[in-house]
Amino acid sequence: MRTPGKAIAKYVRISPRKVRLVVDVIRGKSVRDAEDLLRFIPRAASEPVAKVLNSAKHNALHNDNMLEDRLVITAAYVDAGPTLKRLIPRARGSANIIKKRTSHITIVVGEKGNK
Repeated sequence: MRTPGKAIAKYVRISPRKVRLVVDVIRGKSVRDAEDLLRFIPRAASEPVAKVLNSAKHNALHNDNMLEDRLVITAAYVDAGPTLKRLIPRARGSANIIKKRTSHITIVVGEKGNK
C-alpha cells in the first residue's frame, strides 16, 4: 500500500546526526508552521529538509487531493546512507580515514484528524 503525502531525499551529503536536529524540531507540526520554522533555522540541513517537506506537501495535494490547511507532518525521520571513506596523509607514512556521511530524509504528511 502506498503512503499518502510521502517524500524521500536519498544520498544527501550531510551527516544524519546534523539533519536529525532539524527534523526533530518540525516533527508533528502543521506543514505551514514547519515551513516557517525551516526558513529561520540557521543550519545547513534546513534547506534539504525544506525541499523534502515541499515535495511531500505537493504529493499530498496533487496525488491524494488533501486540503493544504489541514496538512500535518505525521512522520519525519532520517536514516544513514552510505559513507564515503577518504584518506588523509599523516606522519611517518600512515593515514587517517575521513568519513563523509550521507543521509536519507523521509517526511510523511497527512490530514489533521486522519490516521
